[in-house]
Amino acid sequence: MAIDLKAMSKKDLEKLAKDVEKALARIQKQEVKKLRQEMEKLAAAHGMTVEDVMAAKGTSAAPKLKSSKPKSAPKYANPADKTQTWTGKGRKPDWFKAAVDAGATPDSMAV
Repeated sequence: MAIDLKAMSKKDLEKLAKDVEKALARIQKQEVKKLRQEMEKLAAAHGMTVEDVMAAKGTSAAPKLKSSKPKSAPKYANPADKTQTWTGKGRKPDWFKAAVDAGATPDSMAV
């Protein structure tokens, strides 16, 4: 079935796009339903439900990432805006550099 897209009007193309979206959504729904049935069979073969499997410890929709080290406490605060802080590690923030250039000492910005 060949469709001549060049001969179609904008309205016809928009209708076709909506029809395609609906068809894809219907197919997706069918595939999910089929997969759910397969999962239920497999879980039942082990004496469980899909909910039991998903609720089991260590399973989730997305794995949780653990940070390699804890966050450091802030060591310096911007005198003009106390919500801006810096731990003293890594690259110096622009507000810190500007304050030092203006004559402030790091000790005067300590938290």
